[in-house]
Amino acid sequence: MIGNTASLDLVEFIETSILPAYADFDKAHGLAHVNRVIKRSLELASSVGANIDMAYVVAAYHDIGMSGPRAVHHITGGKILARDMRLRRWFSPEQIKIMKEAVEDHRASASHSPRSIYGKIVAEADRDLEPDTVFRRTIQFGLSNYPQLDKERQWQRFREHLDNKYSSHGYMKLWIPGSDNERKLNEVRSCLADPVRLRAVFDRIYGEEA
Repeated sequence: MIGNTASLDLVEFIETSILPAYADFDKAHGLAHVNRVIKRSLELASSVGANIDMAYVVAAYHDIGMSGPRAVHHITGGKILARDMRLRRWFSPEQIKIMKEAVEDHRASASHSPRSIYGKIVAEADRDLEPDTVFRRTIQFGLSNYPQLDKERQWQRFREHLDNKYSSHGYMKLWIPGSDNERKLNEVRSCLADPVRLRAVFDRIYGEEA
């Protein structure tokens, strides 16, 4: 591997055997999302000196558990990774254990900090904190999973979710100091503090997605 590029044979395996599953997930957890997480994971791994191939695999598997119940998708994803015997071509049992735990630890609502640098990398990379992306993914998830809600109830769900997750008292945590996510999270919080501005953002994106 060179720089922040994973081994070519590993990339071929992931792109043909793992990533296609994301096409069946909702927009907020689909191919565009996993590819963004992979890109950011490789950049972060390179910056902190972590194993690029391990960071790549963790990112590729991090939401694969969405094939089952969302509430436990991080646990399911870890099990899928650990049981995938094909990965033994590239990794030792200890490396696979570390990657499994990293997938389990990636959720923003996790009650404990990630157990390794790989968990911190994917948790940080999974934070799509570009403000427009945060707002759009929240609306997309609401439309996909609560289609019975009308626009005003979608707005209420949107606002409550953002407050619970991204506000200063929310459960969102960042694990790698100095990352660009700090700046982006502050931008999100600035919008949350301005209800008129937030409603305008909701109306615009809802009109594009509904």
